[in-house]
Amino acid sequence: MQELSVRHLLGIKDITAEDIQLIFETADNFKDVLNRPIKKVPSLRDITIANVFFENSTRTRLSFELAEKRLSADVINFSSSGSSVKKGETLLDTVNNILAMKVDMIVMRHSSPGAPHFLSHHINANIVNAGDGTHEHPTQALLDSFSIREKLGDVAGKKVVIIGDILHSRVALSNIFALQKLGAEVMVCGPVTLLPKYIRELGVKVEFDVRKALAWCDVANVLRIQLERQQMKYFPSLREYTLYYGIDKKMLDSLDKEIVLMHPGPINRGVELSSDAADSHHSIILNQVENGVAIRMAVLYLLASKQ
Repeated sequence: MQELSVRHLLGIKDITAEDIQLIFETADNFKDVLNRPIKKVPSLRDITIANVFFENSTRTRLSFELAEKRLSADVINFSSSGSSVKKGETLLDTVNNILAMKVDMIVMRHSSPGAPHFLSHHINANIVNAGDGTHEHPTQALLDSFSIREKLGDVAGKKVVIIGDILHSRVALSNIFALQKLGAEVMVCGPVTLLPKYIRELGVKVEFDVRKALAWCDVANVLRIQLERQQMKYFPSLREYTLYYGIDKKMLDSLDKEIVLMHPGPINRGVELSSDAADSHHSIILNQVENGVAIRMAVLYLLASKQ
């Protein structure tokens, strides 16, 4: 059996294009499983996985939990809101206490960039980064690229624009790394205040006009404004943001070609996307959610073999 080149999935930056293809091929098989009447396989029957979330999450946590249960793993869920973290317990103490219960894998979301990398130097369990601050969110980027491959046949050679709050988005950074490793052309589009200063150094095109960006691309991945991560005002108002960067169905229909519309969720309807755009035939947003379970099953299964 082919193996991943890494013991942990900390970020797309750390894995190879071959790793990504292996995850995709494994996810293809699990997607077949998810479409059967009996959706469970005994692949991780002897593995215990802890979902350790220090930050709020609905989609990612549910998706991981479902993936783990579909693989027959034993699952424990930890959220920091009602835990001893509130009493001042350190990250390492929290995780070591969980590992003392003989846990094999940790799926972790944390508000501090680099938290999973820090842990990987101190503990033996496999770690999956489910989002660390504004740094990376590798499984989201994998499911996004997997969804493009499913819809368009291949990622290589495709033009993908990421639109919105690039500065505060871990999804954007992971997507840029994944798309480039798979041979896509990448553009970012948003207000100048929401684009990182170093963004051109990542080898991406930069556009400030959303209509030009949509005319250029095959795929538009639209991000929400991350108000919870913004310490100051980056634009005058949400209404003004929507006026300049909001996408509606009329705008999509006016293009002289079909484009694919994506969103990692949750959508702020009426801000970055109108409801008629989000629910249009251009959108593969619900396919992304479905593919998320298959991709996370693939990642957990492949990392478990590195035990």
